[in-house]
Amino acid sequence: MSLDVSPALLEQAERGEVDEAEFVDCVRTSLPYAWEMISSLVARLRTDGGEFADNQTPPPDEQARGQLLRAMASDAIRGALERHFAVRLAFQNCHRVAVFPLDPAADDRFARFTSIRGQLLNQSPELRDC
Repeated sequence: MSLDVSPALLEQAERGEVDEAEFVDCVRTSLPYAWEMISSLVARLRTDGGEFADNQTPPPDEQARGQLLRAMASDAIRGALERHFAVRLAFQNCHRVAVFPLDPAADDRFARFTSIRGQLLNQSPELRDC
């Protein structure tokens, strides 16, 4: 799935200068499922506190899954989202997105979540072909 890039934003990229806020808005409108997932996790983290907030519900369809994978697989998109929301993002399987605060106190939990062990413990037969 590609982003729906406006001619003006494409022109900025061709000139070499891209406004990150406009790029983030492009992500928001192009990948609404991924945007809503991440923004709701950020809101939950800020409201409830804790070391992190994560999603464990698979996307409702392949289009939503594609949006989530696109957002998490692209270094540019993921980095822009992390800067925009001031969080660290982590990803497991086809849907388990987690947001962590930019706080050294969360570093150990982030490391556990993103570890090989954490990945292996988060496997299930239902998610094999997700």
